[in-house]
Amino acid sequence: MIEPYSDWAILAIFVFLYSLIAGRLSKTWLSDAIIFSGFGLLFGAFGLNLIQFNVTSENLKTIAELTLASILFTDAANANLSILRNSLRLPWRLLAVGLPLTIGLGFIAGQFLFPQFSPAEAGILAVMLAPTDAALGKAVVTNPQVPDNIREDLNVESGLNDGICVPLLFTLLAIANPDQTDTNNTASLLFNLFTQQIGIGALIGASFAVIGVQLRSFCLQRDWIAADWQPILAIALAIACFASAQHLGGSGFIACFVGGLTFGRMVKTEKEDLLIAAEATGDALSLITWVMFGASVVPFVINELTWSAFVYAVLSLTVIRILPVFLAVLGMGLDRWSTLFVGWFGPRGLASIVFAVIVLDEKLPHSRDIAIIASCTILLSVLAHGFSATPLANWYGQWSRRQNHQP
Repeated sequence: MIEPYSDWAILAIFVFLYSLIAGRLSKTWLSDAIIFSGFGLLFGAFGLNLIQFNVTSENLKTIAELTLASILFTDAANANLSILRNSLRLPWRLLAVGLPLTIGLGFIAGQFLFPQFSPAEAGILAVMLAPTDAALGKAVVTNPQVPDNIREDLNVESGLNDGICVPLLFTLLAIANPDQTDTNNTASLLFNLFTQQIGIGALIGASFAVIGVQLRSFCLQRDWIAADWQPILAIALAIACFASAQHLGGSGFIACFVGGLTFGRMVKTEKEDLLIAAEATGDALSLITWVMFGASVVPFVINELTWSAFVYAVLSLTVIRILPVFLAVLGMGLDRWSTLFVGWFGPRGLASIVFAVIVLDEKLPHSRDIAIIASCTILLSVLAHGFSATPLANWYGQWSRRQNHQP
C-alpha cells in the first residue's frame, strides 16, 4: 500500500527542485517537455525504475486532455486581440489551406511508406499528426523577441486546428473500423460531425465565458468573492467549457479556445492575476503528462521503432508541415524567413497524444503501428522543437527588428 507514495514523493521533489530553477532553465535550449520526458524516462522502468506509475491509455488521455484544455484557455485569454485583428489572414490561411494540404501530404506519405495501411488508416495517421501544439510552442509564442503578430498567429493556429481535426478523425475511424457497416453517407457524417463539434464547442465556450464574467462582476459589486478564490474562477471555467462541450458532443478544445478568447476580451482589469492559477495548473498538468509520456511511451517507441516510422516522423515535421505553409501564404507578401519560421514551429504534442490513445483503443488492424509512428513523431518533435525554440526565436526576433530598422 505504501509503494505509490514513493512515486509521488520522487515526483514532488522533482517538481520542487524544478520550480526553483524554472526561470533560469527557460533561458536555455532545454524545453519543459524535454526535461519532464527525460525525467520520466530516467526514473521509469526503462531507466532507474524508481517510479512505477500505473499509466493506462485512459488516464494518459484524461491528463493530456485536461492539460491541453487549460493551456488553450489561458493562451487564448492572454491573446492580444488588437494585434490579432490586423493579421487574421495568416491563421485563416494556415487553417483553410495549410491544414488540408498537410493532411493530404501526410496521407500520401503514409500510403507510400506503409502499404499495409488501408486508405482510411493512412488518413487517420495524417490527421493525428496535423494539429500543432500550443504547449510545445509556448517557448515561441511567449517569447517577446518574436514579433507580436507572428506569435498571435501561431497561437490561434494551434488553438483551432486540433478542434478542426477531431471530426475528421472520428469520420475516418468510422470508415476504418471493420465493424462499421454503413459507410455510404461519409460526406453527411463528416458535415454533421463538423457542424456539431465546432458549432457546439464554440457556443459552449462563448456562452460559458459571457455568463461567467457577468456573474463575477455581479458578485464583485456585492463583495461576495474572496480574493484568494478569484484565480480559481479561470481554472473552473476552462474545465467547465471542456467537459460540457465534450458531454454535449462538441469539441472541448474549440470550447476552451473560444471561451478563453471571450474571457480575455471581457475582463478588462486584473486579467493577469485572474489567470495566474490557471497557467500554473496547466504547467503542472503538462509536467505530469510529459513525465508519463517519458516513463511509458518513450520506451515503447524505442523498442518498437522502425526505419519507415522514423522517416515518416522526419517528413511530418519538415516537408509535410513546411511545404503547405509556403503554399498557404502565397500572395500574402510574407518574407521567406518568416514563412520558414512559421513552418518549422508546428510542433506535435498533446493533441496527437490524445488522438493516439483514441486510435489505440479503437483496435483497428494497424492501431498499434499507427500509435508507434505518432509517438515517434511526438518524441522527435519534443527534441527538435525543444532544442531549437529559444535560439531560433531569439535569432528571428533580432533579424525581424533589423528588417524593420528597430533598435
